[in-house]
Amino acid sequence: MPMQATDYGGAVPVDGYGPGFFRIGGEVHHGPVIATGTGALPWGGLADADTLLSLSGRIDLLFVGMGEEIARLPADLAARLAEAGVMVETMSSPAAARSFNVTLAEGRRVACALLPV
Repeated sequence: MPMQATDYGGAVPVDGYGPGFFRIGGEVHHGPVIATGTGALPWGGLADADTLLSLSGRIDLLFVGMGEEIARLPADLAARLAEAGVMVETMSSPAAARSFNVTLAEGRRVACALLPV
């Protein structure tokens, strides 16, 4: 589904998504991905905690899209992110992409880890 056009002040939004893919800054990424204000990073999914932890100090908020439905982060991953000072909001991937874009447009330091729908 395409997202509505907004001025992001040079930051890179999630442009759209569909079955198994996300379009970030005009570029298509298949499978799990992390969107930041500067572009996309490869992500190995929930088992890849190190990539999420590497965002510590670079962002104020991490949206985690858990796929089509809302789900909780595994407790050990949530604890590790909290210890690293990463504030996390979990939701469905479509909601996480929209929330990321809105927060990005506000000029905040934000990232979005997305599992495919």
